[in-house]
This record gives sequence, structure tokens and C-alpha cells, in this order.
Amino acid sequence: MVKDEKIVLTGDRPTGKLHLGHFVGSIQNRVKLQNEADKSFYMIADIQALTSNADNPKKVRDNVLEVALDNLACGLDPKKTTMFIQSEIPEIAELTVLFLNLVTLARLKRNPTVKDEMKDKGYGEDVPAGFLMHPISQAADILFCKSTIVPVGEDQKPMIEQTNEIVDDFNRFYGETFNHVKHLVGNTPRLVGIDGSSKMGKSLNNAIYLSDSYEEISKKVMDMYTDPNHIHVEDRGKVEGNVVFTYLDIFDEDKKEVSELKKQYEKGGLGDVVIKKRLIEVLEKLIKPIREKREKLAENPKAIMKILEEGTMYAKKIAKETMLEVRKAVKIDYF
Repeated sequence: MVKDEKIVLTGDRPTGKLHLGHFVGSIQNRVKLQNEADKSFYMIADIQALTSNADNPKKVRDNVLEVALDNLACGLDPKKTTMFIQSEIPEIAELTVLFLNLVTLARLKRNPTVKDEMKDKGYGEDVPAGFLMHPISQAADILFCKSTIVPVGEDQKPMIEQTNEIVDDFNRFYGETFNHVKHLVGNTPRLVGIDGSSKMGKSLNNAIYLSDSYEEISKKVMDMYTDPNHIHVEDRGKVEGNVVFTYLDIFDEDKKEVSELKKQYEKGGLGDVVIKKRLIEVLEKLIKPIREKREKLAENPKAIMKILEEGTMYAKKIAKETMLEVRKAVKIDYF
């Protein structure tokens, strides 16, 4: 068991382009950590995406390239980070099957992340088994490469907790094989949606994407939830729960100016349009270089797929090494 290596793994489900929530929740950390880690892996979780898109595999396949482009445009470097496709690593599925024996159905149903996602998707008792089991497959994703650090959004912390429970049980039954995994949440654990809901999400239609044009950013910001009682410029405004100020707090580098704007808004005399226009410029400054780099990379999709192919070949090598160790530990290394 490796004790001292800093091995990072993170990933995205290819169900659509990535947004600002992904950027502040995980992408910033994965870009930073690739310069500090002994090894860094980035996984496009297509098998996991199919747990809730089994009837639409084309959607998943089409978005493999999209999420790769988003990450590369944000600064993920294939020379520092191994980028690979989950479904191309059969050892992850094999490890999942072995981990299934270590987790009860009751424990899966108690997982807060699973419960929230089941509610979002309208599943009752008719939840697909693959969807319910994805904390176990996620543990296999993390552990096949002996990862020790996983940059995640706040909502994914229960997944890491469950992974560490699996590590404890596996090591107790079969001998010391895996290390505990640490989660690393970004500076903004959970970015609210532009509609004021608790989470920005691809399926909730309340996101600003890393590929959005200036016009799209402008429209979304102008539609943002503010203070419904702030009708006239001279009215006193409420800052708490005001999505525009929430975003300015996160993305505007001039914290002193934002503080002054808050005071003015609360006192009265500052219109929503003024603060929204400021936010549009702040977000455009952030997104424009990402968008432009993304557009340039998108001109050569074969080059992006080549990066994924080469990364997948290396990930396969690591996976085979791990499974040799696991099979020996579980005493199923017959030949």
C-alpha cells in the first residue's frame, strides 16, 4: 500500500457542457493540484452518466468531447494530468463488483447525495439499480489508481465518506491495500443557480456555462434573481439571498468596491441594472479567455480524442497493476 504519494483523481459526467459551478467547485482545484501531485488523473465518467441516461447513450457519447474541451480550456494539462474515459477501463467494473459485497442496500439509500439526486430526478422506489449503486462504482473510480485526494463539490462529500468506509472494510477483510481518501472542496463549495435555487445544475436550466457567449452571459445575468421588493432605484434593497451580489462576492476581484455597492443598495439609490451590468463584465472577463481557448481547441477534435486515447492507455496500465494486487488479496488469483 502506497503511504506517501499524493495521487489526485477527479472527473465529470459527460451529460452536457460544464458551468461556473463546476469551475469554482472542482476545476480550479484540479488545475492547481496537477502542479503539486505525484500523479493526477481526470476521468470522463461515461458509465456513471449512463446510470441516468441509459435510454440516451448518444447524449453521453456526444458530450465526452465537450467536457474534455472545457477542462483543457480551463488549464488542465495532459502532460501533467492523465485524461481518460471510464468505460475503457474494465478493471473499474471488476473492482465495483468486489466492492458491492461490502455495502448494504440500506447504507446506499442513506447516502445524502444519492437521496438528493433521486429527488431531483423524480425517482421513487423505481430508481435504476445502477444509479443507486453509483457511490460504489465511484469508489472503484477513485481507488483503481490508488487516489488519495479528490477535488469535489460540497454535494459530493458523502461519496468520499462512503469510499473510505469501503477502504476500511476491504483492508480489514483482505489486508492493507488502499489508503483513505481526502476530499478537497473549492473555495465556493456550492454555487447557487441564477434563479436563486440552492445549486447550479445542467438539468435545472439555471447555469452559466464556460462556453457561453457575451450575449448569453448578459441575458442570463439580466434575468437573475435579486430582491423582489426592490422595485424602484430609491427603494432599500436586500443583499442576503440576492444572487447578483452572491456572484459578485465570488467573482469580482474588487472586494472593497463590492462592499460599497452593498451599502448603497441597502440604503437605497442603486438599481438592479447597475449591479447586473457590473457582474456581466466580471463574468465576461473570466469566461472570455476560456471560451476563446475552447473554440480554438474545438477546431481539431481528433487531437482531443488522441489525448484521451493516450491517457486511457496509461490508466489501463495502472488499473491492471491494481487489480493484480486486489485479486491476490481477495484470493482469486488462480492462474
